Amino acid sequence: MPTVPVAAAAGPRPPTRGYRALLADREFRALHLSFTATAVAGTLSALALGTLVGRRTGSPLLVALSLYGGTLATVVGALTLMSVADGRRPRRTLLLLQLVTAVAVGAQAVPGLPLAARFALLLAVGFVQCLGTGARLGLLTEVVPASAYAPARSLLNLTAGALAVVGLAVGAVLLRRTSPEVLLGSAAALVALAALPLVTSVREHSTRGGRRPGLRGTWAADVALVRRPDRRAVLVALWVPNGLVVGCEALLIPLDPRSAGLLLAAGSAGLLLGDLAVGRFLTAAARARAALPLRVVLAAPYLLFALRPPLGVAAVAVFVAGTGFAATLPLQERLLALVPESERGQVQGVESAGRLAWQGVGAVAGGALAERTGPAVAITLLAVASLAVTACTAAAGAPGTRRGSTKSMITGEGGEQGR
Repeated sequence: MPTVPVAAAAGPRPPTRGYRALLADREFRALHLSFTATAVAGTLSALALGTLVGRRTGSPLLVALSLYGGTLATVVGALTLMSVADGRRPRRTLLLLQLVTAVAVGAQAVPGLPLAARFALLLAVGFVQCLGTGARLGLLTEVVPASAYAPARSLLNLTAGALAVVGLAVGAVLLRRTSPEVLLGSAAALVALAALPLVTSVREHSTRGGRRPGLRGTWAADVALVRRPDRRAVLVALWVPNGLVVGCEALLIPLDPRSAGLLLAAGSAGLLLGDLAVGRFLTAAARARAALPLRVVLAAPYLLFALRPPLGVAAVAVFVAGTGFAATLPLQERLLALVPESERGQVQGVESAGRLAWQGVGAVAGGALAERTGPAVAITLLAVASLAVTACTAAAGAPGTRRGSTKSMITGEGGEQGR
């Protein structure tokens, strides 16, 4: 049985709607500040490591692996130790993972480190950060009321998107004045500093009991997660259409190298607008109704690429498609409504790891198709496949009627959730 939070005497939190109200909450503000520092550090370290590997090897493949290879470890984390995300002391767990990440990133700053050691550290950081994501999101469900979960995730998504742009710009300027090793050391220091808000402003929660963290507990929860058809359908809806559309985006560079930057920027702008609109302005019921249309919008604009549209039309299509990524918000709400409270951290970590993995699958599948058919045809085929998966999982994200449905999760009504 879940235990009572340490500070439960303060009474239940009122529902929170806007970003300003979320940031007025001390604990959420601390989580957001820690996430912000960690996100900036991640962007800086990726840019520095990619630059370092590129200068040393000149290999585009190794540079790509240095930028995205860490995501491969997220699958390992999801299958082995993700149950630590629901440990009895989530803040302590997150702090420990944060400090381990700082040490691993700091080790990358050692001059002359062999490439094999760098890639081993990269995988280690990906593994630890995967667990940290689960712990952070599990803690988020305790820090904010259920009605504020989607706005909170939306704000984190917006922050991550904006910081990716800012971090890349700042990192590029810093690399002109200093070495990649110095930038890696700065990123490690920033990761360590990100632990301070957690220490000073986040309470130690203990509302999630459940199994003892470890391989057995992780496997048991993972099997329970995918055994039920409703949970499985939501995961497929979260992972596969999203990953296939990322495959479409990955083909924009070979499709039009000279204009790919504009097209990718249009997609990023659409993503930010979609998250803002869906997370901030739609009610919980409206978000649930929007889940299916948004998944259609995610892929349908890419069908235009079969006609080889002019640049302006292509940019608008990519922008509109980018707004469809906001479908993840109502789907994530639905998924939480279907799982026990004691496993929410692990489930969110698994969902995040699976989404990243499927983005890699989509990019690889798109590249393989483009080798045979050309980028435009491959983009069209990926879009058709995404729409087909959406049609097969059309009910995913729709609120249920039993206890533990999206309504009870969002409003706080009802008792057991998704056993």
